[in-house]
Amino acid sequence: MLAYGLGDAGTGLAATTLGFYLFPFFTCAAGLPAFIAGSLLTVIKIWDAINDPLIGWMSDHTQSRWGPRLPWMFAAALPLGISLAAMWWVPEGSTLQRTAYYVLMAILLMTAYTSVNLPYAALSTELTLDTAIRTRLNAARFTGSITAGTMGLLVAYLVLREGGGGYLLMGQITGTIAAVATLLCCWGLAPYAKKAQRPSGNEEPTLQQLRRIRSNPRFLLVLGLYLLLWFGLQLMQVVALIWLVQVIQVPAGMATLLLLAFNIAALIGLQLWSMLSNRHGRITALGWGSSIWIAACLLSMLLTPIPENSGMVALIPVIGLIMLVGLGASTAYLIPWSLLPDAIDADPTHPAGLYTAWMVFGQKFIIGLSMSVFGALLSLTGYISTKSCDGALSFVQQPESALIAIRLCMGLIPAVLVVLGLLLMRRWPDRGAHLHSA
Repeated sequence: MLAYGLGDAGTGLAATTLGFYLFPFFTCAAGLPAFIAGSLLTVIKIWDAINDPLIGWMSDHTQSRWGPRLPWMFAAALPLGISLAAMWWVPEGSTLQRTAYYVLMAILLMTAYTSVNLPYAALSTELTLDTAIRTRLNAARFTGSITAGTMGLLVAYLVLREGGGGYLLMGQITGTIAAVATLLCCWGLAPYAKKAQRPSGNEEPTLQQLRRIRSNPRFLLVLGLYLLLWFGLQLMQVVALIWLVQVIQVPAGMATLLLLAFNIAALIGLQLWSMLSNRHGRITALGWGSSIWIAACLLSMLLTPIPENSGMVALIPVIGLIMLVGLGASTAYLIPWSLLPDAIDADPTHPAGLYTAWMVFGQKFIIGLSMSVFGALLSLTGYISTKSCDGALSFVQQPESALIAIRLCMGLIPAVLVVLGLLLMRRWPDRGAHLHSA
């Protein structure tokens, strides 16, 4: 469990720092307009989505003494760390030249990211057939991910207090942690990966893959749930720092520290929902967690700016709200991935890499488009970018239209998406699977 938990530490750390800080970095330290920043996030997600089926297929067909997954993770560990560090450098030159640099770094980073994350995710199905152990593996996975993400937030708090120049140092530290954690995971899982279930290895054209997916109703339900929950979660993650600084008017240094409340609550939530999933069922746990998440989203619409020079007491409602979001949103990490093995088992050939790839492909493609829409929305509503940073992000008096757009992205839109996910899972066929084992 410890070794498997380390496997998502590197990619989880990258996802956390990129999710919370990359848009503010682009619009502050790099001085890019909001529209270009949103478009860059789209490039990152779309390329990340495009390479998923290819790497999933190649992983399924890899032959080695350590199985098909570990060679990919081992080979991509150092490129992941190096490209993650390089993503936070601000090169000299025009806006066009800087944009071209970030497109190139995004392609390199997301290729390494997928080469680690996708084969690793497939292992949760292949290491065991026991439903309860699979749920525990995914709990360990996201515990490692969120713990590493918490470390990333602490690093950001320490190095970004003096302004945007700390972004590069943050990248160097987090890139090193990501590479080392991935290598340690490969070392710890090597004995188990040798004996894990193997994919059939049959070649399958893309159209046939799509027909296979379409004929698996369980997978379609899991995919739909994953798309809805992660659309909402990623949207909140991108807008969180902007919401804290520009709408609630929390000082930038304090805002970075407050983001830790999300990760701490999410860690607690992972253990809670894992336990409740094995006792009462994953769909029941999803309902409880999502209800908390929806309530927190709606409450965020009601928070008003904190008066200047107010004490820590004024931050208590904000901290409480962020922790409610983390507690509820942790179901988005755990439940879809604990349901995915059930969908894979419904397919006689068990092509875990293929299903994992298409699940992640759909999520990244939709989120990539949403980030472009988010950037365009901020530009259309008059959001003002800056060329200097006070900590992670500078406060700028934004027009009311931009503030409304930020509130909607933090509150109403994610709440609607989570509600749609709950309605979709009313059709899940086996709500007692938590009682079954191989």
